[in-house]
This record gives sequence, C-alpha cells and structure tokens, in this order.
Amino acid sequence: MVVRGRPVASAQPSPPEADPLAILEDSAERFQDVLLERTDGVARITLNRPTAYNAYSTRTLRELARAVGEAAFDDRVGVIVLTGAGTRAFCTGGDVREYAQRYVPRPHDYWKYMTVFREAVESLLRCGKPVIARLNGMAVGGGNELHLACDLSVAASHAYIGQVGVGVGSVAAGGATQWLPLVVGDRRARAMLFLNERIPAAQAREWGLVTSVAPSVVRNGDWVTAPTPEEIGWAQKEERGYHIDLRKLDEAVAELAERLLRMFPECLRYTKAQTNFWKELVWNQTVGHAQEWLSLHFATPEPFEGMNAFVDKRPARVSELRQRLAKEGGADYLHGAPIRSCGRCGESGLPTQFRYCGRCGAPLSEERAGGARIP
Repeated sequence: MVVRGRPVASAQPSPPEADPLAILEDSAERFQDVLLERTDGVARITLNRPTAYNAYSTRTLRELARAVGEAAFDDRVGVIVLTGAGTRAFCTGGDVREYAQRYVPRPHDYWKYMTVFREAVESLLRCGKPVIARLNGMAVGGGNELHLACDLSVAASHAYIGQVGVGVGSVAAGGATQWLPLVVGDRRARAMLFLNERIPAAQAREWGLVTSVAPSVVRNGDWVTAPTPEEIGWAQKEERGYHIDLRKLDEAVAELAERLLRMFPECLRYTKAQTNFWKELVWNQTVGHAQEWLSLHFATPEPFEGMNAFVDKRPARVSELRQRLAKEGGADYLHGAPIRSCGRCGESGLPTQFRYCGRCGAPLSEERAGGARIP
C-alpha cells in the first residue's frame, strides 16, 4: 500500500481467536475435588473426597458445575455418569465442618453458597444429556439431592439413601423436599424427610428411587444377592471372607450408557427437557425461597447446635432447645433475646441469658430495657 508516495506496511492479520466453546482436554491439574474422564462417548465425573465420604465443599460444587458444563458442550460425549470415589459413599451432602466453620459464623455467606449449590444441581438438570448416578455407596443428604437431579441411577447393593436435614439443624430444600414426593410418593417422602430413615438399595429399587441395583457384596468369591445389614458391615470391614466389589456395578452402568448412546442425541435432549417439567416446576417455585430462608436460619441456634454436635460427634441437644421454646416462647437467639441493658456502662442489646455485661463485666439487673422484668 502507498500513501502520498510512501510505502506503508500492510497490517498484519490478527491471529484467529480461540473458540469460546472449545473443549478443554482432561487434566488433573484443572480440578482438585472432582475427576473428569471422557471415554467412548461417556463422561465420568467423580466426586473425589473419599476421606470426607465425598461430602462436597463450596469448591467441590463449583468444580462439579464446571465439569458437567464441559461434558455438556463436548459433542463427543453422549452420556454423563456421576459417582463418588471409593466404596463407602456416593456423596454425603455438604461438608458439615465447612458449614460450622464458615457459614454458621457468617450466615450471610450461606446465600452465596446456595447460589453455587444451585448452579451445580441445575447443571445436572439442564446439561442436555442423560446423567446416570452410579451409587457406589451411601447417598445421604445433599448427596441424594444430587442423585435426584440425575436422570437414571444404578445402586450397589450395599448402598443406602437417606436425608439428614432436620437432624442437623437444616432443611433438605435443595431437591429432596421438592423431588422425593414426585419420585416415591408423599408419605414415603415425609418419612424420609421427617425421620431421616435409611432406605437400603433393594427397597429404593422397589420404591422407584433407583433404576436398578447391582450386586456388590462378595463372600469367599461368590456374589451375595441380597446382603443383610450385618453382611454389608462385614464386607465394608473385609471380615469373615466378605468384601465390596464394584465390578457388577460398573457393568450395569456401562450397559445402561451403551443403550443410551444408541438413541438419537437431540431427541434425548428434548425428551429430558420435557420429562423435567414437574421437577423444574417445583424447583423454580421453591428453591429461591429456600435460599433466602436457609440464609436467615443459619443465624439461629438450631444449625449452630446441629452442626457443632455433628462435628463434635455427640447427640444434638434438641430437648434443651425445645425446653427453651416452651419456657421463653421462642428459641430464635443463641443466648436469648437481646433485650437486657447494663446500668453501669449503658450497653444495650444484651442477651437475656447473660448475667454480666459483655462490655464492662458489671452484674446485670433483672430488668430489661424499658423497665420490664426479665422472665
């Protein structure tokens, strides 16, 4: 090019932009709590925290959503399998230690946590591909909610399913209260949610809670078709010739995935979207409210006691909370309503159970702010 008699170098062509939808190759460095493997049209996502029974932390949930998103956009993948590491647990829900250490002191942050949790659950719901839950062990609490977000499930015969929310000071409103009535019926759902009953794999199949059950208990080289709770315990401890073997589970999952891969992918995608109607309806009607309520609830004594009892490995002091409720007409505050005031320093908003001022240490009178006596 010549401008006013002077040669001007032509502009160099810009390098091609990276495709924003490009699929990243699998790499262990990209995830800490999750494994993503893609083979023969199947993406296998493993919750990889076996020492914590595959309980998910906030980071785990973020990685799970990202892994599902990558599998959803990868046209080489037709089926997603979600599972846990090891033989003890598929997933045991949220990391209660993280709850106690992070979200009980900062309940405002629980709203943010619920946003991350919703992203993980909704990634499974809306990935456009069938998701098989491979239940390699117990699916408890939020672990069952992830399981319910999947389309199909195969359970090892030693696995069980259960909810724990009301026993640890929380509510299983991240999928269980919404979807269990759809899957197992109202009365069975209430029993699971109100009583935290464990549902063995065989019973879960009878209820329609899982698609199928694969043998996983072996004794002296022979498969045990209907293991008792005692035999499952021996197998998990590898006692009396028993042990856990997941080969049959893997065969059943592989067969199911192979059958799905023989179906037309876009028809599968739209069938999933249509079949999700009732799940999406009840989810969208309730989960936003649950997010707000749970965030507020985390500032009350119930989660404080429930989470700390779990971490301390002791029974929760539910009866004491109930006694306070009956005596005081409420148990909304950890140390009573903030209605005391100090006559010495003037500090106000002190809890009713305080006998001394938390600011100056002076004994408190039996009168609250305004002159009324403390009950």
